[in-house]
Amino acid sequence: MNADPDSGLLSPVRAGTPAEAATGDLAWLRALLDTEAALARAQARTGLIPRAAAEAITDAAASAEIDVVALARAARETANPVVGLIKELSEAAGTEYVHRGSTSQDIFDTAMMLVAARTRALVTADLESTADALADLARAHRDTTMAGRTLTAHAVPTTFGLKAAGWRRLTLDALDRLNRVVLPVSLGGAAGTRAAYAEHARLAELPDGYPQRLQMAFAEETGLAETTLPWHTLRTPTADLAAALSFTAAALGKIAVDVQFLTRTEVGEVTEPAGEGRGGSSAMPHKRNPVLATLIRSAALQVPVLATGVTQAMVSEDERSAGAWHAEWQLLRECLRLTGGAAHTAAELARGLVVNDERMRENLGLTHGQIVSERLSTVLAPLLGKARAKEVLGHASKLALEQDKALGEVLSDMPEITGVLPAESLADLLEPANYTGSAGMLTDAALEAREENPKTP
Repeated sequence: MNADPDSGLLSPVRAGTPAEAATGDLAWLRALLDTEAALARAQARTGLIPRAAAEAITDAAASAEIDVVALARAARETANPVVGLIKELSEAAGTEYVHRGSTSQDIFDTAMMLVAARTRALVTADLESTADALADLARAHRDTTMAGRTLTAHAVPTTFGLKAAGWRRLTLDALDRLNRVVLPVSLGGAAGTRAAYAEHARLAELPDGYPQRLQMAFAEETGLAETTLPWHTLRTPTADLAAALSFTAAALGKIAVDVQFLTRTEVGEVTEPAGEGRGGSSAMPHKRNPVLATLIRSAALQVPVLATGVTQAMVSEDERSAGAWHAEWQLLRECLRLTGGAAHTAAELARGLVVNDERMRENLGLTHGQIVSERLSTVLAPLLGKARAKEVLGHASKLALEQDKALGEVLSDMPEITGVLPAESLADLLEPANYTGSAGMLTDAALEAREENPKTP
């Protein structure tokens, strides 16, 4: 077998997705090479190394053939892959100007932010697509009445439009959080003092303040942000990113678990988009499983746990950590690739979700009209007294269940009710579609707020 040793066999939510490619070993190697090339160009722009050297390093970084497996195994001797990479890149470029003044963590952390930036672009595009599809569902089903459920049981009527608007709001919240995360370059030198950068600049007789000018040029070359302080053991960037990814995965997980419930055979209110062979069972030919929601939910259950590990790595000793920094790498990569896979899957789910409004209507009648008991209680309380209204409705509900009758039919035979409510009024009160409160206006407001101001929560 010649398969990639981490081809996603145990993680189908991200297997074959754009986020998987953007976070794989080859993508990480590309980011490391791009970082070294960007540093060289920044140093040439600021007068530290010859432009010809920067060009040679950039060309070599673009074309060098590096055995990623050999590089990974060599990293066992140095605890990170940058040391071996510098050797190979220097040989390929034919210059000793590679990595001038830097430490491995400068390069690796900057590359990590490049991987994050490239993956974030994929995730946010999928979140935008998901939000657009959910907006369409919310508009189309603004007034589609369905059972609202609390603690798994029927509560009062709601609308599918409001549910879809809520899913969209969570998606946009995730999008806003991801976009707010600052992804900076790392430029601290051996212990966060930038001493080697400053010393090389002194020897080259460059003006004072060189490290800050270098950081500015480095940020421009990479497209990343600048920082006030080096962050070798000040891990705000990674912790913030992990937190945003955790929220994003969990937000999409909320959508997934709702879809799973609504897809249940006995509920049948929505159906996932069909696909060749999708949802099939190895043993039961009749089954069509909600696999998209299942994949999303699997990511939602993993990412928050992994993100906690990234946050724990903030407890980093001294000016460079022996272990905490190294522990972040795989955890953060899994957060990126799982969230990316979930977002890509969510976009497909939202675009193709089929809504069965007839089944929603049927399910509203499962409790024989008791889904509007709150409304009846509110109306009858001033007419009969609060305690008496509760007693009458409780008795009527019990009879409806025992006799398998509609609540309205039972109430129509009760003098206490017919004496205070005309038949047409009772029928209006018993109609679930007439008791959705402000669902329509809330849906409209949620959609309009984003259209007017994309950053409005």
